[in-house]
Amino acid sequence: MNTQSTPSPQFYLTAPAACPYLPREMERKVFTHLVGPRAAEMNDILTQGGFRRSQNIAYRPACESCRACISVRILAQDFVPSRSMKRVLSANSDIIATEFPAQPSSEQYSLFRRYLDDRHQQGGMSDMTVLDYAIMVEDTHVNTRIIEYRRREEGSGLEQRPKGELLAAALTDVMSDGLSMVYSYFNPDLDHRSLGTFMILDHIKRTKALGLPHVYLGYWVKGSRKMDYKTRFQPQEHLTPRGWERFDPADAEDNSR
Repeated sequence: MNTQSTPSPQFYLTAPAACPYLPREMERKVFTHLVGPRAAEMNDILTQGGFRRSQNIAYRPACESCRACISVRILAQDFVPSRSMKRVLSANSDIIATEFPAQPSSEQYSLFRRYLDDRHQQGGMSDMTVLDYAIMVEDTHVNTRIIEYRRREEGSGLEQRPKGELLAAALTDVMSDGLSMVYSYFNPDLDHRSLGTFMILDHIKRTKALGLPHVYLGYWVKGSRKMDYKTRFQPQEHLTPRGWERFDPADAEDNSR
């Protein structure tokens, strides 16, 4: 007799498709739905087990011949910024970061569209409409926030909705053991600000303030240059067949696919 009070999650496997990160590789994913009263609990458990969230779906790679995708989380309480990261913080000292409920806006979509058109013209998200963006932000059954990063304007102070140009935004899940950066984007014309790095540094700061241990960055893909930045934030742990283990950047070449 089934004595469970709530149904167990059902997992599904996608059909093979071309890998977006590594040429000549095929990817498959295992996924389940994050809905109902246990969604937040399941999101915590699955994220800690190497899954990522997209809308109300939790997924992780299940490729047959490749193990290049490795889950990464920063040990926030032990993190100390490097000299270059301190320069990034200084260069963005004029930015106000404000946290809001997961609600989309036309201003966000305009910046999101600009980012995709510049950085991800051939990606799977390249044809996302304003409705697609709204669903990406709003379709969540967990504690999701959107953090806006704006240039401080003279006299803007610290209002509930600060004035100033929107430079970047991050969609973030608040979990029991830290923050998970679901998706972030920024003004692609401001390379000198290193806004991607700045947003990660801000999430580390927020995680420290919450007294929580981890910032989840998703997957580091060995052999994909666009993912190399993730290993710069030390110390961090990688999820291996033995569980979460401290990562030594000097050992990067020893990770097998």
